[in-house]
Amino acid sequence: MQRLGPRGFLTEEEKNNLPTVSWALIKRILSYLTPYWSKFALVFITIILSSVLGLLPSIITGRIVDEALVGESMTLLIKLLLAALATLTASQLVGLLTTYLNAWISQHIIFDMKNQMYGHLQRMSHAFFTGERQGDIITRMNTDVSGVSSVISGTLSSILSNLATVITTLVALFGMNWKMAIIGILVIPLLILPTRSAGRTRWKLLSESQAKHDELNQLINETLSVSGSMLTKLFTREKAEYDRFVKVNGEVTSLALKEQLSGRWFRLLMGIFTQIGPLLIYFAGGWLIIARGEEGLTVGAITAMVALVNRLYRPVESLLNIQVDFTRSLALFTRIFDYFDREIDIKSAPDAVKPDFRGADICFSHVRFGYTEEVEILHDIDFTVKAGEMAAIVGPSGSGKSTVINFIPRLWDVDGGSVTIGGVDVRRIDLEYLRSQIGYVTQDTYLFNGTIRDNLLYAKPNATDEELIAACKAASIHDFIIEQPDGYNTQVGNRGLKLSGGEKQRISIARVILKNPAILLLDEATSALDSISESAIQDALEMLMQDRTSIVIAHRLSTIMAADKILALSDGVIAQCGTHDELIEQGGVYRTLYDTQFGRLDDEN
Repeated sequence: MQRLGPRGFLTEEEKNNLPTVSWALIKRILSYLTPYWSKFALVFITIILSSVLGLLPSIITGRIVDEALVGESMTLLIKLLLAALATLTASQLVGLLTTYLNAWISQHIIFDMKNQMYGHLQRMSHAFFTGERQGDIITRMNTDVSGVSSVISGTLSSILSNLATVITTLVALFGMNWKMAIIGILVIPLLILPTRSAGRTRWKLLSESQAKHDELNQLINETLSVSGSMLTKLFTREKAEYDRFVKVNGEVTSLALKEQLSGRWFRLLMGIFTQIGPLLIYFAGGWLIIARGEEGLTVGAITAMVALVNRLYRPVESLLNIQVDFTRSLALFTRIFDYFDREIDIKSAPDAVKPDFRGADICFSHVRFGYTEEVEILHDIDFTVKAGEMAAIVGPSGSGKSTVINFIPRLWDVDGGSVTIGGVDVRRIDLEYLRSQIGYVTQDTYLFNGTIRDNLLYAKPNATDEELIAACKAASIHDFIIEQPDGYNTQVGNRGLKLSGGEKQRISIARVILKNPAILLLDEATSALDSISESAIQDALEMLMQDRTSIVIAHRLSTIMAADKILALSDGVIAQCGTHDELIEQGGVYRTLYDTQFGRLDDEN
């Protein structure tokens, strides 16, 4: 995520990534405001009203001086003070209404955009999530979309409010006395220029300080983590790391001190310039009244004009920073639209079908695939798994076994050739229907942070307790569950970390059993189990695979010797195909894998 500079300044990163401004981009941003145009029009009206009301206390102050105090009228003084109080109260109430409307609009736009973003990301292919960093996805989903609130209620409303304040104040100033108005406007740069100069100095110091803070945090994270502290102790580097910490910490302290002192000098200068401005106006007003005998110019009018000029400072400064605020706002939307514009490359065809999977063969016909265009990892994969058969895929690590079965539920699409079920290309089958017919036990078991029951019901939300228990008994996990104090309501923790690898895997198997799919895909489904658990699970899986078309990936060849067909994958091609006995006789890849595993076991025995 980009680091932002202080208001009025862009970081080097922001300067190097300036968004391209176009009418299409502006129009697209405004499209999110369109549904709420009536409320935004009301915001505009309240801003104008608030700006006008904001003028009245200063004008009333002038009347208090000229009419009530000079005229020595206590009654008028009370009336004017009450009028000033009433206008202040009304202005605050209108401001409160503006804040509420801004918040309502911005939160509803965030609601719309988050829904759109989440729905869009859900439809993205598996390739998107393997290529993007999870932190980036979360940042776009939360930080960037939530940042829209500051654009709507901050940048956009601030621009309108500042413009309204400046225009109404200038009208009031020139309406009182055009000569004094010009003098008042000339004073404003005296207040703004020091602010921007001091801002640049503080930003430079802040950037250096932040860089040193990052270095300090990195040092702390590395040396005080479990692994880092162990490494420090084993290599006796405590003294060296302590000295390094003291050095960096000293630099952080020095920069922090400079930043604070620069802020004090800035406030000192601003205090002086803030007083010089009114003094110049009083001097010019006094000169016009005393030396020139200016008619219509009174002490009260001068007092009111001083208050109005002070009212101009912040809005003018904010308007001078419009480019920075506008650029950051566009950059924010550009990052969000970047995700919205990512193509959903795996989706249902317009004429998608929902064929009957019963009795359907799975056929790979001359399949080619590569994760990048330059490197093809699978070449001419050609085989058929008949309905009700159990096929096994074996091969060295990284040979592409998981990739092959991922084509069936369309986690990936082939680059060439086809994968068909019952003679129908999977790319023509309705995507939701296709995946609903497939049970997949992945190599890396994933459980959501919830209860065991929640994770099981993910496969079948309306399942009864009897169905849950039957599935868990089949997966040899029921006894473990009922031994827990909360039974099926036991919390599994983030990613299931409160459970062992074997327990998580058995729950994932129970989840697939509960789904009762037509096609079963098992990717190292028993890899996290001990020998006793694996034997029990193997019996359950064999029952589950009866009358189902199944494809199994396994490193332990003992689990797939009874397969109807074994496919040996090597160097991106199906090197061998046959039963266990046939492949042993043939030699080759399968025989090498077999001898490696069972030869080692024989040696150990």
